[in-house]
Amino acid sequence: MSTRPPRGPNRERDDGSADAAERPAARTARAGALLVLALLAVPMAVISAGGDLTVVSLWGFLDAGPESGGALGGYPVWRDFLDQPRPYGALPPSIRAWPLAIGFHLLAAGSAAIGAALGREDRRVTGGLLVLAAAASLWVSVGLAARFGVGTTVSWLTVVPIGAVVTLAVAALAYGRDLRRVVAR
Repeated sequence: MSTRPPRGPNRERDDGSADAAERPAARTARAGALLVLALLAVPMAVISAGGDLTVVSLWGFLDAGPESGGALGGYPVWRDFLDQPRPYGALPPSIRAWPLAIGFHLLAAGSAAIGAALGREDRRVTGGLLVLAAAASLWVSVGLAARFGVGTTVSWLTVVPIGAVVTLAVAALAYGRDLRRVVAR
C-alpha cells in the first residue's frame, strides 16, 4: 500500500515540478503580457491625406510622403507638448487625451508583465486598463479625424483608428472572460 497522497489537479508531481494544470495559466499570462507589450508599438491611427502617409503612435508621428522625398520623418509627442505655446488646458480635448492613452497603455503593460513574471496579476485590472487605453486612443483618433475633415470634406478612411481596434481586440481575446465577470456581478 502506498503512503503517497493521490495526485489531483493541484498537487505536485512526483518529480517536484508543477502540475500540468498550472502550466497553461502561466503560458496564458506570458502570452497576454507579450500581446499587451506589443500594443506599445501599434499605431493609434494611420492618416492618409493628399498622398502623404502619417503614422500616429503613442510616441509621436512618423511621416512618409512625396513632400519628404521618400524619406521618413518623425516628431516625438513629448516635443509637441514641450514646444506648445498654449497651456495644456487650452489644447483640444483629443490632444489632452494623448497622455492618458500613453499612461493607460504603460500601466496595462506593467500589470501584465508583473503578472507574467511573478504569477500574480489581477486580470480584471489589466483588461480594464486596456479598455481605457482603447477609449483614450479612439478619442485621439476622432480628434484627428475632425481636424482632417473626415466625413465632411474627405473620406471616412482618411484616419483609421488602428490602435483602438487592436487594443480592444487584445482586451477581448486575452482578458474578455475576466472582464465579463466584472460586468456580470
